[in-house]
Amino acid sequence: MGWPLVGESLHFLWAGWKGHPEKFVLDRMAKYSSSVFRTHLVGEKAAVFGGASGNKFLFSNENKLVRVWFPSGIDRIFPSSTRSSSEEEGIKLRRMLHNFLKTEALRRYIGKMDHMAQLHFAEGWENKTEVVVLPLAKDYTFQLACRLFASVEDPQQVDRLSKPFNLLASSLFAIPIDLPGTPFNKGIKASKIVRQELVSIIKQRKIDLADGKASPTQDILSHMLLTSDENGKFMQEFDIADKILGLLIGGRDSASVACTFIVKYLAELPHIYDGVYNEQMDILKSKAPGDSLNWEDLQKMKYSWNVACEVMRLATPVTGTFREAIADFSYKGYSIPKGFKLYWSATATHKNPEIFPEPEKFDPSRFQGAGPAPYTFVPFGGGPRMCPGLEYARFEILVFMHHLVKRFKFEKVIPNDGKFVVDPMPIPAKGLPIRLFPHQN
Repeated sequence: MGWPLVGESLHFLWAGWKGHPEKFVLDRMAKYSSSVFRTHLVGEKAAVFGGASGNKFLFSNENKLVRVWFPSGIDRIFPSSTRSSSEEEGIKLRRMLHNFLKTEALRRYIGKMDHMAQLHFAEGWENKTEVVVLPLAKDYTFQLACRLFASVEDPQQVDRLSKPFNLLASSLFAIPIDLPGTPFNKGIKASKIVRQELVSIIKQRKIDLADGKASPTQDILSHMLLTSDENGKFMQEFDIADKILGLLIGGRDSASVACTFIVKYLAELPHIYDGVYNEQMDILKSKAPGDSLNWEDLQKMKYSWNVACEVMRLATPVTGTFREAIADFSYKGYSIPKGFKLYWSATATHKNPEIFPEPEKFDPSRFQGAGPAPYTFVPFGGGPRMCPGLEYARFEILVFMHHLVKRFKFEKVIPNDGKFVVDPMPIPAKGLPIRLFPHQN
């Protein structure tokens, strides 16, 4: 259980800061049990579940034996969450998201996504000899998220929202000490700035809806404003801002990490780059000049998506999340008391040699055909709480890969720098500077 009060939190965080978040889990699985072990994390007694069977148990018992849980500091950063994000409210929100993020709804967005990717590469990448990938990838995914969730396209408005986000994201799992200068304190201030900007956007949207200048179905923001609960009550502006804020975090950070590490592995592995390039060029040659990417094109990007999945296995954007036991239960012969916090580690599953032989080897063929066994590849979670943005993430990642490789070959500026840190997601320590070599048309 580690030290008094702090438990093993510092060991847990240290493994991430050193770039090997799975080490904390795998070392203890080897020492205690490959199924489940006890520890003390983020101020709470916790059981850590291991492997595909642990993932399956937690995912399939959502809202039966377990429910989602976040460290207490999250409520300080999202202060309305305890008031408006009840279990029922969360189910409603996920149902709403499903309607907007299901494949059929997203198909009409692919052309817009393609257009925004063209602008992104024209402004941020072209006519440059070197770029730093991580901030550019964050710009790309954030611009798309702003457009999809709230129809925000004005570059100045996007920039005002974007600037505080780095502080906000890195504070989510920081030690909750609210003193000037601490990451947690900076995160609270950043969330207030973003929320104020969102409230002004919401107020303007109300006016535009009343005047017929905005559509009730154009995005999730309009839907939230116009949808009442079973008692006829509408969501407050502050709560809508809170939920849009959460969606923007989810829409920005996970996919930007995936895009950044895709660039890293394509730069390091020329034969993988060539496979992606050839697939994308075949698609490009089948289209008339100036035609946008469409649903059929994305369906042809099978090798590219296998590569993206292998990247997410090796550098999983969300390394794991917490649940809470809502009843006493037994698992693999161990008693888990009600109230215990439960942690499942995607990274430890993805790096387990019993599940993925030679786990450090980059091998997209793992995802050919039926792919990995159920509950072994879990970058998007699983069960009732599987990420509703899975298809959206697939689309934006594939569109990014298409525009990247059709324009450039590239190499890392620091060839042997493989260091990355987890804070709270894996990121290259120096942001991944690369040297660009435009294709000669």
